[in-house]
Amino acid sequence: MQIKDLKPKQGNVDITVDVVDIGDVREFNKFGKPGRVSTAIAKDETGDIKLTLWNEDIEKVKAGDKVHLTNGYVNEWQGEMQLTTGRMGKLEIIGKAEGGMGKDSDSEIKTNVPMEEPDEDVSVEEEDIEDSDDEEI
Repeated sequence: MQIKDLKPKQGNVDITVDVVDIGDVREFNKFGKPGRVSTAIAKDETGDIKLTLWNEDIEKVKAGDKVHLTNGYVNEWQGEMQLTTGRMGKLEIIGKAEGGMGKDSDSEIKTNVPMEEPDEDVSVEEEDIEDSDDEEI
């Protein structure tokens, strides 16, 4: 599967992507449980997409990693598709991105997905939280 093939509300996504950049970590409380979320930019040869990282996945994944997402989910937030592990998905680092991508790389990275600074009043969409692994929150 490739990024160009992804559609909103699509489940059972099995895809390998290169992580280009990782945004700031945001903390939240949902139903009295604390959690953390970060938005990364992932790409393959067909395009790029925002990748939502939850809790311990934030520490596992670094810019420049090649990751394999199994049983992932595509949601839509403010008109943009986002890829996430959801409740049942699994994210695994399988190596380094081709071409030495990432912040520590000398090569210039071009992406058409802008990274936005989170507002002070960041709200995490309830659907996103429900899709996260309950054991992690």
